[in-house]
Amino acid sequence: MIWKEDINLDELNSYPPYLGNYLGIQFTAWTENSLVATMPVNEMTKQPFGILHGGASVVLAETLGTFASSLVVDTNQLNCVGLEINANHLRPVRTGNIRAVCHPIHLGKMTHVWDIRLFDTLDKIVCICRFTVAILARQ
Repeated sequence: MIWKEDINLDELNSYPPYLGNYLGIQFTAWTENSLVATMPVNEMTKQPFGILHGGASVVLAETLGTFASSLVVDTNQLNCVGLEINANHLRPVRTGNIRAVCHPIHLGKMTHVWDIRLFDTLDKIVCICRFTVAILARQ
């Protein structure tokens, strides 16, 4: 298992207000090497043309990857911050929820790299992200 301890989804979903709360991001599941979250496709996450905004997809991916990194390291000693994200948007989504699944590619001492895939309600892949997190000593 990559996590430093079992994951409490209720704790992850009760963080003080941050961007993910406003977009409706909810952590829903975890396995020994993955973390899963969902986000609704609604007026807050769509672009003006009625489809899921690519930026909202990236917010979901970065939120998931940042939380995943924080669940691997000692956050009393270290901060996890986004360093680089790449997103390939593969198909539009107009309604429903998006499910994102995050798996590690690399868990180093100074960087983590995550593969994050977003799926629609029909389980079709809609976006693939690669997210690099910098692991920094707390000041």
